[in-house]
Amino acid sequence: MNDSFAFIIHPVNPKRDVARKWPALGHLPLWLINFLSLFFPPVYISEINGIRSVKTGRSVQGWFVACPLTPARMMSLPAPVVYRKIIQTGQMAEKLGARMLGLGAFTSVVGDGGITIANALDIPVTTGDSYTVAIAVKAILSAAQKMDIPLGEATLAVVGGSGAIGSVCAEMLAPSVKKLILLGKNRPEKLQAVAAQARAAGCPEVVTSTEMDDLRAAHLVVTVTSAIDTIIEPHHLREGAVICDVSRPRDVSRAVVEERHDVLVIEGGMVEVPGPVDFGFDFGFPPKMAFACMAETIALTLEGRYENFTLGKSISLDQVQTIDRIATEHGFTLGGFRSFERAITESEIDQIKRASRLVTAAGTFAP
Repeated sequence: MNDSFAFIIHPVNPKRDVARKWPALGHLPLWLINFLSLFFPPVYISEINGIRSVKTGRSVQGWFVACPLTPARMMSLPAPVVYRKIIQTGQMAEKLGARMLGLGAFTSVVGDGGITIANALDIPVTTGDSYTVAIAVKAILSAAQKMDIPLGEATLAVVGGSGAIGSVCAEMLAPSVKKLILLGKNRPEKLQAVAAQARAAGCPEVVTSTEMDDLRAAHLVVTVTSAIDTIIEPHHLREGAVICDVSRPRDVSRAVVEERHDVLVIEGGMVEVPGPVDFGFDFGFPPKMAFACMAETIALTLEGRYENFTLGKSISLDQVQTIDRIATEHGFTLGGFRSFERAITESEIDQIKRASRLVTAAGTFAP
């Protein structure tokens, strides 16, 4: 049996994403797309070819399959209804011959984080969240270096700090920064537990908050929530801040990049895939680039590791380190910086630095 995988996508930005497959449907009003999404069957999107491991030279085949539900529908419908749609999409993947299944965007968030989906299918499942953490950490560290932010004097905020991805990002980054702010509106007991882990990891100062205005104190922001609408606006951010937005749909409002030319906003999960890959579908990334959650699914397939890997509402540091090692060995790398469907150049980063007062003429750091 050939090494193969499938990855479930769905319309995160309903009008835009539906139009990528059916241009005419993109002209429908949003409320109608949301309504109709319940009645659409799973959709075959494309075949994926050209992925080749630098470690083994082995190639794998894949497919994109789509669950038709929009984020609004997934968050408002009863969980069993949503599960049924995702399982039906997974069964389509099985019929195509996939031996590994990845859950994209809200399909990995709904309910119990993929456990029910995995139990209902005959192939292993992963949410891809472990490699999402690894890439988000690499991205924020790389961006901080390019923006001349000394980590040991910096304040880091993690929005969604009680979630599976946010909590492990906080744990991994805590030893490197001077202060950590954990933001979350739900599960306060979980937020306090993450704060305790961060203190134990060596962060000198850790605080928790429910107020977005506290982001004004942060030089670095990692945001990863399951919010349907944007939650970070221009007034929330300090000059010279770096924001790594891991969420889909985005947490950061487009107004931030339009109005705040003194902050750097990057997408947190873009990975370069090894080999002359052809995804057969435009999901908004440049050639050879994929989301980290997709890359986890592909890397496990290249490794021949056909097992449920990242499932549920918690991620261990060991899982993150394991998939990061596997992906690195097979040739996956951080894919540069992008923001709102466009690449960020070194020149633009220099312009952002000049526009901010973070690095002064004397080269000192603004606390």
